[in-house]
Amino acid sequence: MTTPAPTIGAPSFHLALDAARAAAGAQHYPVGALYVVATPIGNLADITLRALHVLQLADAIACEDTRHTQQLLRSYRLDGKPLIALHEHNEAEAAQGVVARLQSGQRIAYVSDAGTPAVSDPGARLVAACAAAGLRVLPLPGASSVTTALSASGLAGDGHFVFAGFLPNKTGERQSAVDALAQEPRAVVLLEAPHRIAALADALARLGDRPVTVGRELTKQFEQITTLPCADLPAWLAADAQRQRGEFALVLHPAPAFDDADDSERVLGLLLAELPLKPAVKLAAEITGSPRNALYDAALRSKAQNAGSSD
Repeated sequence: MTTPAPTIGAPSFHLALDAARAAAGAQHYPVGALYVVATPIGNLADITLRALHVLQLADAIACEDTRHTQQLLRSYRLDGKPLIALHEHNEAEAAQGVVARLQSGQRIAYVSDAGTPAVSDPGARLVAACAAAGLRVLPLPGASSVTTALSASGLAGDGHFVFAGFLPNKTGERQSAVDALAQEPRAVVLLEAPHRIAALADALARLGDRPVTVGRELTKQFEQITTLPCADLPAWLAADAQRQRGEFALVLHPAPAFDDADDSERVLGLLLAELPLKPAVKLAAEITGSPRNALYDAALRSKAQNAGSSD
């Protein structure tokens, strides 16, 4: 197949392929092994030299979407590779076909549509099937929306974070998941699609002043990164229709730390003055991170003391 010349202004990877062979060609690439290859999350230039070399070397490429991957390979002038569809709906069955190819001595690369496979994308079942068959799995690191968003969030680099990925579709389940994250003392990375970002914003708004960093279209031409209180997120999205387009990676900043029981009980007391006991305890636990049972006991003691003082 003849590869069309790149259009003016489009990236050209002709020299990159030569550089990939020069930089990575001397390394050992065993046959009968699965190569899990990270691909760019938006910017084609974020491919690694080793990934380009392995994609040239592979006997076949398993992928989440053959049409998307064909376009990606064409951009790198790697047309003509056999493609194997392996996605969330056929992963278990297709994995066995990949295992059979590996057992025959082929090198197979696996790529998802963007970023590092087997994290929030398909690939984990394939890796598990290969491991169960005693086959080697070689990861090729590269672009990841998770670490990209974290690096731009401005958080302290203590290395502590939680990857929550995509929250549930249903409104109640999504809100319950957000309520559970309200007590999380570590940063939380969330992913979201454009058609669901408004619903996620509404759910996060209940966290009030807790900061969230929003990464939209990361690494792409119209990349946008901003940090704002969760309560302001719905209005920020609604202010510009463009802000609801593209893929999202969000970093929910850690919940504020409360060092002692006095602070927790002070917050509880303020809430009890305005709310019934159970909602006050629930919110106090979310705000302070203190155990709900301990706050419930404290609320009962406070109620009893107030009742005694009024006699």
